[in-house]
Amino acid sequence: MKRLAKVMLILVAGIIVIIIALMAIYWAPDRSVAELKQWQLPNSEFIEIDGTRVHVVQSALCGQYQSKTAVEDSALPNAQMPKAIVLLHGTSASLHTWDGWAEALDDEYCVVRIDLPGFGLTGPFQDASQTYSSANYAAVVTQVIDKLHLPKATFAGNSLGGKIAWRIAALYPDYVENLILIDAVGYPAASTKVPIGFKLAKYPALKPVLTRILPRDVVRKSIVSVYADESKVTEDLVTRYYELTLRQGNRNSLSKRLREFDNIEDQDQIAKLKVPTLIIWGAKDELIPVENAALFHKDIKGSQLTIFDSLGHVPHEEDPIATVTAAKQFLDQHAINNKEK
Repeated sequence: MKRLAKVMLILVAGIIVIIIALMAIYWAPDRSVAELKQWQLPNSEFIEIDGTRVHVVQSALCGQYQSKTAVEDSALPNAQMPKAIVLLHGTSASLHTWDGWAEALDDEYCVVRIDLPGFGLTGPFQDASQTYSSANYAAVVTQVIDKLHLPKATFAGNSLGGKIAWRIAALYPDYVENLILIDAVGYPAASTKVPIGFKLAKYPALKPVLTRILPRDVVRKSIVSVYADESKVTEDLVTRYYELTLRQGNRNSLSKRLREFDNIEDQDQIAKLKVPTLIIWGAKDELIPVENAALFHKDIKGSQLTIFDSLGHVPHEEDPIATVTAAKQFLDQHAINNKEK
């Protein structure tokens, strides 16, 4: 017994030494929004929703919708007002993931990008009782849209953002004109590769350590796992993901989000959607495999499906030009169809 106790003591001491070493090497305390000011864009703003300051970026054309009075007094008929498109990122990403799409759409559309609570510069829900469920996210997004006085919009979302987009269409149909679902959450997924950061964040026992350290290589490997072409994962890209993960409260929120299991019955709402929908998928997605794209396409009547053979889980970020081109073609066709009715 004494020998066993001695062995256990040595093991515990060894674990403590390892933890101390890891914290010394990878120590990365939370950063305030002020310390991350470099990730604010020239048109960044913070919109308060129930105490949470949501980071939002909107294009110049959205200015025509900033007040009901402005819309009513506009010299332009409503039919000539710019169409609105809302872009929703996935888990651990930020509104910057849409930089390429925004550049291509800003001149023609009112483009709104949102850092979802728990991510980017928005940070965690200020109300600690709030859960990181798709229903709560959908409610926050619609409240942001209300404050911006936007009309019906196209909602485009990747992964978690995709689920939030179709949940908005199911729960708040009056907000939605079109859907663009990009490697979206919605059905059980037979993942063959999961970002290491997601794996670690699921364990509550690791929380005291993981909220204080952050190996940059863990961030890089997590990004690589959702890209098909590793050469596109630049150091600047890693820096962005790394630094925004350090936003105060984000690591704790990620842990909560990954332990949040939405009711599987939610997927029954997909087949009831009656909104023009484009489904975009990367054939090399190993987190949510391309087979799930076929499920969305089957259940959403009249939907269009575009698969990119050489892209992974974040095709809009990995190849923004090709993917936004597909999105614009879909939106242009829908606009033509509306005129013909």
